[in-house]
Amino acid sequence: MEAKAIARHIRVTPMKARRVVNLVRGKQANEALAILKFAPQAASEPVYKVVASAIANARVAADRDGVAFKEDELFISEAFVDEGPTMKRFQPRAQGRAYRINKRTSHITVVVALPEEKGGEK
Repeated sequence: MEAKAIARHIRVTPMKARRVVNLVRGKQANEALAILKFAPQAASEPVYKVVASAIANARVAADRDGVAFKEDELFISEAFVDEGPTMKRFQPRAQGRAYRINKRTSHITVVVALPEEKGGEK
């Protein structure tokens, strides 16, 4: 069983968000939340919310399917950051020129899953 959560148009550059996502990829879900809670990067807050949302989505899916939900066994199977639309702003510069400022956005995706038992039914 796996569950996914996506946050789109987050006002953090993808490069900065990827630094934070790389900290938690492959970790247990509860451990990832603890890491993100105390990470000093500003991008850790939206990533924390996406991981928490993915865990909640897994809980809802387990209730819907009538499966026993074990939050301690959940781990982050996939986590990636895609580039969202860039807002382009202009700032005046010397001699009548204009300087373009790119305000980048991110799409953060996190997938949590239960480890598959080898030789058992899915």
